[in-house]
Amino acid sequence: MPDLAIQTQGLRKEFRTRRGTRVAVSDLDLAVPAGGVHGFLGPNGSGKTTTIRMLLGLARPTRGTMRLLGEPVPDRLPAVIDRVGAVVESPKFSPNLTGRQNLLLLSRSIGVPDTRVDAAVETVGLTGRDRDRYKAYSLGMKQRLAIAATLLKEPDLLILDEPTNGLDPAGIREIRETIRGLGAAGVTVLLSSHILAEVQQVCTSATIVGHGRLLASGTVEDLLGGSTAHRLVVPDLPAALAALSAAGVPATEQDGALRVETDDPAAVTRLLAARDLWLTELTPVRADLESFFLQLTAADREDAA
Repeated sequence: MPDLAIQTQGLRKEFRTRRGTRVAVSDLDLAVPAGGVHGFLGPNGSGKTTTIRMLLGLARPTRGTMRLLGEPVPDRLPAVIDRVGAVVESPKFSPNLTGRQNLLLLSRSIGVPDTRVDAAVETVGLTGRDRDRYKAYSLGMKQRLAIAATLLKEPDLLILDEPTNGLDPAGIREIRETIRGLGAAGVTVLLSSHILAEVQQVCTSATIVGHGRLLASGTVEDLLGGSTAHRLVVPDLPAALAALSAAGVPATEQDGALRVETDDPAAVTRLLAARDLWLTELTPVRADLESFFLQLTAADREDAA
């Protein structure tokens, strides 16, 4: 498998409307490393689904190049499509058939052995429920069955577009565990989502887009970087804030505490103690993908405005 499972360069998609040309994807350079789970993140309407549809040959780009598993697409899409699975829209299954019967129909239509149904059911955690009728499935079970259907051809790359939309917390957890297991098993997963707290728990790398443009990309660890923020609690917040500001230590009041940016918390403790200001709490603030995402997209909205 190539080093990059997905690669685009200068990818652009324009739509003509009554008001003129609308740019859905703007010169996007996307690089998804092979192996693991890659988050494809952005607000609704940021071009994620349009990009996925172009990668799968469901929409034609205005310009730019794309590669899946090293093959140029759409020209070589027939040569690589059997190694790619995707859940882009609501799956269509027969409601009166069981989950297993639906998968068996699909496996026989694409010429793969029935044994792959067993493997797919086990992978997505539907063992014991695969003989229930599809119409009795919860939304989370339906999504897992859709993922199972894509696994019948044992793909190297799996593309999931907002797989947890509309799910309750239990359903979200089920899908999260399924995706985490697939990534650990060696399948490259491109996970498109706007639910950042969930994404951070399963992704090893991520790309963030806004208004169809690339905003940031890299490993989750690199994107978050080393946080120097600390939560500081002291009885006299105004006095502590004044002392820190006078000493050139960035600090802001937040939720009944101070958020202090420092890589030397001991120096902050000494500084305040020298002014008879005694801390009751000084704890590091863990960086999270959601905060980073909101900062990026807020800046992007300001630029667009």
